[in-house]
Amino acid sequence: MSDRRPIRLGVLISGSGTNLQAIIDRIAAGTLDAEVAIVISSRPSAYGLKRAEAAGIQTMTLSKEIYADPITADEVIASTLLREKVDYVIMAGYMRMVHAPILQAFQNRVVNLHPALLPSFRGAHAIQDAFDYGVKVTGVTVHFADDKYDCGPIIAQRPLAVEEGWDVDELEVHIHQIEHVLYPDTIQLLAEGRVHVDGNKVRIDPPAEA
Repeated sequence: MSDRRPIRLGVLISGSGTNLQAIIDRIAAGTLDAEVAIVISSRPSAYGLKRAEAAGIQTMTLSKEIYADPITADEVIASTLLREKVDYVIMAGYMRMVHAPILQAFQNRVVNLHPALLPSFRGAHAIQDAFDYGVKVTGVTVHFADDKYDCGPIIAQRPLAVEEGWDVDELEVHIHQIEHVLYPDTIQLLAEGRVHVDGNKVRIDPPAEA
């Protein structure tokens, strides 16, 4: 853990929030120099909202009426995140693209998690698509989001060898296990100030001398 102040996170979710929980747990364990300032959900029924509330984290849900205009929705989200003085926007199972209002307010500070090794298997069905293709190795990618779906500079990747006999559900379990470690690990790199964007690539500084 460093002496610098914890970075403030705004977490965007749409569903169960297991990656949000992994972040909350790592913060509680003292191995992630961060605090979750707010959790914003695109769905009022998202179980991740309950996880946030159980941890005493402020939450916000946007209505379908606001989301009918994606730019207006992202203006609301961006203004909320700015008001909360968020350092990084963490997409954790957020099933919508982010647009200019968020991307411009948090340039190179919007982070996404993808359950495949980008640039392979972009899109919302990456685990199924990789399984159907019969890959022997897949994995997880953490990257900065941009204005294209599942693009943007790659911060971290972790491979997973696909064992013979796995069905798609077993593959998904193993992918999620990697996500729950890799995402907090990557956010810690951000907290330590070790991540630098250089064009379409990311440079990671070595750990500081103890």
